[in-house]
Amino acid sequence: MSVEAMAQPTATAVAAPLPAAAPFGSIVLPLLIALALAMFGPVLNVVSPLLGLAVQTLLALAIAIALPSYGPVVAIVVLLFQNVFVSICSPLYASDPSQLEFIKGYNFLSCVLLWLVNFVSYLPRRRQCHPLLRRWMLASTVVLVAIGFYLMIGVLQDPKAAAIYLRNIVLPFLLFQLALLTASRYRLRVTPLLVTIAVVFIGCGFFEFAFRETWLALTNGRTYWYLDGLKAMDAGVWEKQMRATGSVMVDLLDRFRVSFFNTPLLEPLGLTTVLRLFGPNISAVSFAYGVGFFVLFLTATGRYLLALAGFALLILCSVKGALLMVLFVLVAQAATRLIGPVLTLALLLMMLVVYAAVVIVSGLKMGDYHVIGLMGGVNGFLQQPFGRGLGVGGNLGGDFNSIDWEAAQHLGAVQGAFESAVGVLLYQMGAAALLPLGFCLALALAIWKLYARSGLRAQGMAAFGILIILVNGLFQEEALFSPPALGLMLCMAGLVLGHAIRDATCDLGAAATGPQIAAAGRDQHFDDSNLSRYEAAVQMRSAVAEPPGRPL
Repeated sequence: MSVEAMAQPTATAVAAPLPAAAPFGSIVLPLLIALALAMFGPVLNVVSPLLGLAVQTLLALAIAIALPSYGPVVAIVVLLFQNVFVSICSPLYASDPSQLEFIKGYNFLSCVLLWLVNFVSYLPRRRQCHPLLRRWMLASTVVLVAIGFYLMIGVLQDPKAAAIYLRNIVLPFLLFQLALLTASRYRLRVTPLLVTIAVVFIGCGFFEFAFRETWLALTNGRTYWYLDGLKAMDAGVWEKQMRATGSVMVDLLDRFRVSFFNTPLLEPLGLTTVLRLFGPNISAVSFAYGVGFFVLFLTATGRYLLALAGFALLILCSVKGALLMVLFVLVAQAATRLIGPVLTLALLLMMLVVYAAVVIVSGLKMGDYHVIGLMGGVNGFLQQPFGRGLGVGGNLGGDFNSIDWEAAQHLGAVQGAFESAVGVLLYQMGAAALLPLGFCLALALAIWKLYARSGLRAQGMAAFGILIILVNGLFQEEALFSPPALGLMLCMAGLVLGHAIRDATCDLGAAATGPQIAAAGRDQHFDDSNLSRYEAAVQMRSAVAEPPGRPL
């Protein structure tokens, strides 16, 4: 069987492409369906949790079966916008605020069902699929199995915390498999859909910034944040903060007020405090990573004015990790064009190592919470190398609000692992944490090889984006555990890798030779309208500048 035949779906599985001149059918309708999936669970749960679960399950299964090529886009919409419906419905849960955490899990249920249908349909035909697809599916499935094993251990100790960390750790890998399987079977036109999502997502951020009170009123934000803060209030978190800083929270907006980019180093420039933006996913750091992802995507597809607007919003978000991600990827892509892919990768990897080392050393001297949390995870790993189970330790566990950070600063570490995704993984999964971390690193390098040969900026975005997010994960839980961070980047990696496998145009097995990268512009190979130009360009570059290698 030829490479092309292995990568093609069966005749009955092909989704007929929608006409480009039908924006309602190809853009608006899928997004409305995705928004309905995001809305029904939180709304119907008010009537009955069983009704909410039943409708959410049936709708997700129907989308996965009837509209399989839209699976990744639907998952992205649900992850980014469901929490705004949770916030709108929050007054209905005032008598039982614990229900809020439950209904936030509807987006995870939807993504699991979208993934499950694709995974089950892949199993009987896996022998007919391309070997490279099978290898990446096997590798990612091993990661999922390892996470599942530590879930069973964690459930025995704290079922609720174990379930929360399962959702956060496993979701990026489910998105990767969903995108990989979808892109390897169908020719997708996701660019118009993702651009539309980006405009709405970024627009919500600007609206919140310009009309904060109106945004809070429309989303019932004050009720949501009051109910969300009850647990911290009962634990005395605000009282401890008042005694430590001398600041008293009088209004909800005081809770949103933070130092610009969370550092006092900018105060001499007059940049003191800002009100954080939470966006439609109602999470400041996650929202910033989502904005950063769309800035990179819009840049990769040539929508520079939209990307510039998104970058301005990213500055207003005041989240260092997300800003660093965007700057790193843009610099990496520019350097690739100037000095070649191999030298760029080598220099950037060295830079990341130096950056991580400097932050750790300086953080230990300054008593930085993130570095202290990382050291707690490393110490916990050394004490118990086989791990403790999901949910044991971490910001989302039950012990976070009781931490004595002042004592931890004196010790240079905290008892447990907090504020660091890598530290939490080491603490919870032990040596097995190397499986998800190593998988992400290997995937980034594989996508980088694609980028080194094709010059397509979507591939460079995924490769360099995963690398910097892994480093950010040393000092931030949200970098690896927030769907808009690692989740969206692994989803993009699945899309570009799946299409490369389907079209059999790139050679992952051969080492990159570092040809000068030609401008990719809007030519994204996951867009039907640009496939012929992309294939012709790659064939020409391969014939002129690259040695023959093993085909995909």
